[in-house]
Amino acid sequence: MAYKHTKYIFVTGGVTSSLGKGLTAAALGALLEARGLNVTIVKMDPYINVDPGTMNPFQHGEVFVTDDGAETDLDLGHYERFVSITTTRRNNFTAGQVYEAVINKERRGEYLGGTVQVIPHITNEIKERALAASEGRDVAIIEVGGTVGDIESLPFMEAARQLRFDVGHENAIFVHLTLVPYIAAAGELKTKPTQHSVKSLLEIGIQPDIIVCRTDRPLSNEIKRKISLFCNVPPKRVITAEDQASIYALPIALHDEGLDDQVVEALSIWCRAPNLTPWEEVVQNTARPNDEVEVVIAGKYVDLVESYKSLNEALKHGGLKNRCRVKIEYLDSELLESGDAQARAALERADAILVPGGFGQRGIEGKIEAVRFAREHRTPFFGICLGMQCAVIEYARHVLGLEDAASEEFDKDSKNLVIHLMEAQKVVINKGGTMRLGAYEARLTAGSWVHQAYGERVISERHRHRYEFNNAYREQLYEKGMRATGVNPELDLVEVVEVADHPWFVGVQFHPEYKSRPLKPHPLFAGFIGAALAYRKSRTGQAAPAGGALQA
Repeated sequence: MAYKHTKYIFVTGGVTSSLGKGLTAAALGALLEARGLNVTIVKMDPYINVDPGTMNPFQHGEVFVTDDGAETDLDLGHYERFVSITTTRRNNFTAGQVYEAVINKERRGEYLGGTVQVIPHITNEIKERALAASEGRDVAIIEVGGTVGDIESLPFMEAARQLRFDVGHENAIFVHLTLVPYIAAAGELKTKPTQHSVKSLLEIGIQPDIIVCRTDRPLSNEIKRKISLFCNVPPKRVITAEDQASIYALPIALHDEGLDDQVVEALSIWCRAPNLTPWEEVVQNTARPNDEVEVVIAGKYVDLVESYKSLNEALKHGGLKNRCRVKIEYLDSELLESGDAQARAALERADAILVPGGFGQRGIEGKIEAVRFAREHRTPFFGICLGMQCAVIEYARHVLGLEDAASEEFDKDSKNLVIHLMEAQKVVINKGGTMRLGAYEARLTAGSWVHQAYGERVISERHRHRYEFNNAYREQLYEKGMRATGVNPELDLVEVVEVADHPWFVGVQFHPEYKSRPLKPHPLFAGFIGAALAYRKSRTGQAAPAGGALQA
């Protein structure tokens, strides 16, 4: 069985949602990997949706896409940014997937006529998926979504309890993340929420081995002893998870609290001390940058930072590469449509403009207006997915003179659909999991910005879209200065466009933000922030922005 050589760490959460289970799991993974261990991380989501692909970004946040085309929880982005793994669809499964699999097995008669129940059938399916995702790893960190006490998470909690019994207590531990709030009126940190959270775990048969306490200030030894006494955990295994200025400081902070020491002790793992030098350098560069640039994101999900989680982090990574702090301003593209003066002023002071992905008609004209501003004012521009499509529409309208240029997604009656539905999508009925998803290759044009950034001619990036560049307009756009500098060699799909006479104007159909990491910033974001920095310096008289050495 897979578990014979694998140690398991279950990460649960209590008191409230959004405490940071995903970040805690990712930071712990980084610490264990820094000790030389082979680590994977799995997210078990209790919701009934098969995956988050059809969920509103306002409610669920970003959908993270894996190389093999799975639409997954945004926590998998944290896992990849902190641990050197490439996640797959095995690293995230939901209650919807579990119940669907069990029902399909019942329909095929695999349960031999028995009554199908939560225990053992649902819990067995959960355990099988957790074991399959962990195979061949030294350590598997398994995050249980939701908050202890939620009715939806009970089958997952029970499966975790059983799995610990299956593999032996020496091979599996529970790390429970909880909240220790500071009550200003009383001037005290309160441990009662943690006590009640652990009590809820005990009621379902789980005794946490380590308690990680989310707090906005240090925990005294007295507080730790109190939690220890009431929660049956040694004081040394009560860990402070104090708020950090940067999420990338979390591995170091948790190491200083002894989290990884206690984990390897509890699991009887013999390994070296962690090498945290790379993370220390990231924290140092984040805290003491040489410069600052302001990037405007003209999008339609600006009310929630979580909607653009990987994008935000990738911009920060680009800043790290340039020893530069990236100040992000979220601009509602609908304000640009209405001619809002403050929205216009935001574009004018921006050192760079980014138009991200998205779906639906709302805010599209505002995104196109942001592209036009960047092109006409020679502000560094980066368009991603829908942002690239908006760049093509804007160029067709205002440079080619095709006033009705549009995307088939928004205006099927336009005579100039410069963006149209992919051929393979025309027979699709179901919305979930049916887009062009996952990693696809692109061949880059020699001398283009993207070629210079990547340093190679063939790349692989992750996609999530239904509509594409209409090749019928490729020659017209080329003649007027918009070049297709990245093309899928198999289907001849345009993956990258650039504008020849602009300091830095790049649109990509894929999502490069998914593959950016603090220890390895994505080359396109590094190039984009570098262009923003050059543009800022040119406006203050320090330097001139570098022009693009485009292909013939």
